[in-house]
Amino acid sequence: MDLPGRRRTDVVLALLAIGVAATWALLTPPLRAPDEPQHLNSVLRIAYGGGWPRPGEAVLSPAVQRARVDVALATDVPGRWQDRPGVPQLSDAQIVPRAERARVSRATALPDRPATEPGDVDQMTQHPPLYYALGAGLLHVTGLADARWDQQLLALRLLDVALLAPLVPLASWSARRLTGSRAAGAVAALVPLLSPQVGHIFGAVSNDTLVTLVAGVVTALAVRVLTGDRRLRTATLIGAVIGVGLLTKVMAAFLLPVVALAYVLSPAGALGAGTTRRWRGLGGDAVRVLLMGGVAACVGGWWWVRNLVLYGAVQPVGLDRVPLDLLPHGFGRYLMIAWRSVALSFFGDFGWLDLRTPETFWLTATVLVLVLGAFALSVRGSRRAVATLLALPTLLLVAVIGNAWGYYREHGQLVGVQGRYLFAGLVALAVVVAVAVHRVCGAGARTWWAVPGVLALAVAVNAYGARLGFTGFYRAPGWSFAQAWQRWELLAPVGPVWLWLVPALTAVVALVALVITARQASEARRAALRGALAVPHWRPARPLRRPATEGTEDRQP
Repeated sequence: MDLPGRRRTDVVLALLAIGVAATWALLTPPLRAPDEPQHLNSVLRIAYGGGWPRPGEAVLSPAVQRARVDVALATDVPGRWQDRPGVPQLSDAQIVPRAERARVSRATALPDRPATEPGDVDQMTQHPPLYYALGAGLLHVTGLADARWDQQLLALRLLDVALLAPLVPLASWSARRLTGSRAAGAVAALVPLLSPQVGHIFGAVSNDTLVTLVAGVVTALAVRVLTGDRRLRTATLIGAVIGVGLLTKVMAAFLLPVVALAYVLSPAGALGAGTTRRWRGLGGDAVRVLLMGGVAACVGGWWWVRNLVLYGAVQPVGLDRVPLDLLPHGFGRYLMIAWRSVALSFFGDFGWLDLRTPETFWLTATVLVLVLGAFALSVRGSRRAVATLLALPTLLLVAVIGNAWGYYREHGQLVGVQGRYLFAGLVALAVVVAVAVHRVCGAGARTWWAVPGVLALAVAVNAYGARLGFTGFYRAPGWSFAQAWQRWELLAPVGPVWLWLVPALTAVVALVALVITARQASEARRAALRGALAVPHWRPARPLRRPATEGTEDRQP
């Protein structure tokens, strides 16, 4: 496949990812994504000059309080995994039509009273404000700073949709760089679409999206390091990007040890060099890692030092929860509960963790990822790179589960254990899966044969997730499809034409992508057949040479 063909594949797969997330941006009822009222509130506060209060002191504005009433947020969706006694159903609630929903102004964008209950607190000021400043800038640039609140929410959701698009070429390039296989790049580009939760979160307002993008960029740069890039300017760039992540969320800090590991394990690093050069390599690695860390600290790390000075904690508590004081289990039982929660919400736990995918779905997906990761780790020639990439989601998982243990031990309540916190390792996991698929398919162009199958699986998974979301959000027991659709139209911030058009265009893009990848697989199969039937010509013997880049043979067609 030539360069324009490779770019065409990346573009169409990026468009597919955009379509999936944009569909979720319309499908998810307003404010029904995790912490979405608080995220919207922090954007509005910055947009109207309200600053960044101390953690725990930010309050929801009248505009957001009114928004919660407009769409009956204090209700349960029809498909909630467990009905809560005394909580009314969304299907029975009165919804304010979109044309009558309140417009935001300076008077309503800033709080006018202190919080009277925990639900009135905006805990997002425990994080740095970069993501929210970006959202506030978008509202001003688009002229939506004084629009209806649901229009603002949709604009911010579409901002996160745009943040998803670069993950596709980042994953594709990283896999190609490691394997030399363009087909492996196409597999990596599809991996983020194998989790419906990715489309759901990137179709919502969440600071996790910016951290995921930052981590994707750093992962691609770490792959450069793993494949021999030792330049100081690369270390400087990595530090600057991590610094941007540190101005968004503390999760970005886990990128530092992963990149340090990449320097040590790369072929030119301390462990990759010969014995006589090992100490010299270690010194060079130390210089690069210190440069990277220093730049990251200057760009964004200072925020967390500031927290330590002002509040006595790296990340202060933004919300004092009312503990339920349940009976906690031992650590072993806690690990099982926490692991299940992470796996479930990584692959699909839509809304405010309301709509759960069946256990067969998320458990099968989890086992498949673990098996492919173990296989990629076992293959000679890529172990160091795979180990480095797997270090990121592993560190994030350990941090999430370890951080929640203290609260669980005291109160028996599981908090802060959600799969989307591992999305910072999404590109790394995509590359690892692509390496495994490439190894399973073997040398040559046979990896292309797997690409249409992976794409078809991604389309099926997202169609299933969208169906589950539509039914769970809107279709009450006994309702017809038409009644559920009318409920969607009532809650949506746009008219019914868009509710049909966006999913339809996404389906068209999926079909185009299937045609392109199937054609590439067919051309690869014909090229392999021609190579197998070709009659070898006699030529003088010459010494055998190892190919400069592994997997270059499948760059055809």
